[in-house]
Amino acid sequence: MTPDALATLDAHLLAALRAVPSETRRLFHGRGRCWPGLEQLTVDWLQGVVLVSLFKEPQAAHLHALEQQLAHLATTDEWQQSGAHTLALQHRYLPQSTTQWLVGEAIDQLIITESGLRYCIDLGKKQNSGLFLDMRYGRNWVREHAQGTRVLNLFAYTCGFSVAAIEGGAEQVVNLDMARGALSRGRDNHRLNDHDLGKVSFLAHDLFKSWAKVSNCGPYDLVIIDPPSFQKGSFLLTKDYQRVLRRLPDLLRPRGTVLACMNDPAFGQDFLIDSVTREAPGLRFEQRLENPPEFPDIDPQSGLKALVFRQV
Repeated sequence: MTPDALATLDAHLLAALRAVPSETRRLFHGRGRCWPGLEQLTVDWLQGVVLVSLFKEPQAAHLHALEQQLAHLATTDEWQQSGAHTLALQHRYLPQSTTQWLVGEAIDQLIITESGLRYCIDLGKKQNSGLFLDMRYGRNWVREHAQGTRVLNLFAYTCGFSVAAIEGGAEQVVNLDMARGALSRGRDNHRLNDHDLGKVSFLAHDLFKSWAKVSNCGPYDLVIIDPPSFQKGSFLLTKDYQRVLRRLPDLLRPRGTVLACMNDPAFGQDFLIDSVTREAPGLRFEQRLENPPEFPDIDPQSGLKALVFRQV
């Protein structure tokens, strides 16, 4: 994090604050490796809250320089005119993802909007806030294709896909995730959008021990698979994704659709296409969804992969 890199960051943030979006967006995506020296830093606009995240511990002098620069940012005309009121620096490399509140009071929870939908996120206490911003186009795609469908949302987390599906007119959504607390937040997210919870199910189970429950709620017109790249004791991408894919023929209705997602930079889209071809040969690859423009990456295969497959 050299002085030149920090100058680049400062110029980028000043320009972003001059024209802040009306909804939540990423303002700076260093992890795409487009800006040397800033590969482990991101900045998000949370509608008045500016969240800076560090994914690797910098040298002490570099951290001090960053803190000083951010403090100065909050004194600029651009900051005042943007409506920003809170500035947080999250140390994602620490076990507890410690958050420094550089400007404004600490905030535990915040209601944000994306594509007109409302979500409750956590700040300052958890590594992830509760909504992955790079999946915005994926949620929009689900919303556009959900009318009249039965949807299975695997590894549902806080049910962002489910919210999008119900908003798009889905008849029923089944959410499955091991984390009961995340599903509870998903229920809250539906309530924030005045959705009929009678159309939504929440299964707090280990998927690999619950195929009967999942199957009994089917078959489905759309299956969404968005697992973590690695979750100790529960999911290993190179082994467990295949275990999910080979179940798809029994879960899908004729001409059913699958949205298969992966965000491990070590694997390109061919990993998913080859895995689906091998484990669920009745499915055909249709398209890869674009990623939002605020997530540039020096290598498109390293960023988020959201691939659409259809049963033939």
